[in-house]
Amino acid sequence: MALDIDICAHPWAYAAQQPDCDIRPVLEDIFADLKTAGFDGVELMHTALQTEQDLQRAAELSARYELPVIGASFGGAMSDRQAHPELLEHAEFLLPALSELGGHLLGVSTGKSPDGRKTAEQLDTQAELLTRLLELGADHGITINLHNHTYEVEEGEHELTENLKRLPEIKLGPDLNWLRRAGVEPLDFLRRHADRIVYLHLRDQQGDRWVEALGDGDEDYVQVGRALSEIGFTGKAAVELAHEADTAFTRSMGENFRLSCERLRAAFAQV
Repeated sequence: MALDIDICAHPWAYAAQQPDCDIRPVLEDIFADLKTAGFDGVELMHTALQTEQDLQRAAELSARYELPVIGASFGGAMSDRQAHPELLEHAEFLLPALSELGGHLLGVSTGKSPDGRKTAEQLDTQAELLTRLLELGADHGITINLHNHTYEVEEGEHELTENLKRLPEIKLGPDLNWLRRAGVEPLDFLRRHADRIVYLHLRDQQGDRWVEALGDGDEDYVQVGRALSEIGFTGKAAVELAHEADTAFTRSMGENFRLSCERLRAAFAQV
């Protein structure tokens, strides 16, 4: 039986080509491209929702293109207490804004420490902020989930393990490609953390280089789909393309997302 889950998109690849990674100037292009590509929804970046004007524009574009906003990614230096007031101020606007848009997911990145492995005190500090985010999420119907890059899962998943000790109720929204780049076997990770996983980020690479679109590389998404089916995954998956700085593009970004969506659906249909 085909794996029947919503396939959504995260617009990082657009942000990477914008000054200060600000997608607001190209937000309509993003909605238009992702709707044409066939995605079921879009996960916005938190920087796209900073004001009431941003909220109203996102709502208008979501309605016009009939593309739901499923949530947002959110990150910052959470182990630095001095960063907490600004992060909380943004979160206190962002979560009700997402709820108004119909979103229900917030993928959280805690920020890499410039000093390397975080101390117990730093981990406690970021857990305080995560606790507040969990409270805000509960208030507004938003599921907070930890999104990983490499730093959270290196050294035997050290930081992730410490976060889970402090916040045993928190859910996970892993990025399978970052797991691979950190030396963690993605399908094993899915099986070990099955009861926590509510969301996924997916991309592809060939060898050690990202490729233009999912399906251009060597990742086996049929096997990913089978693992998801095995663990009874019922959440959403998002294509989050990323590209090396020297990538020589042969297609438009919209075409890369269209191919990624088409190929992922085809892989999951084989499950």
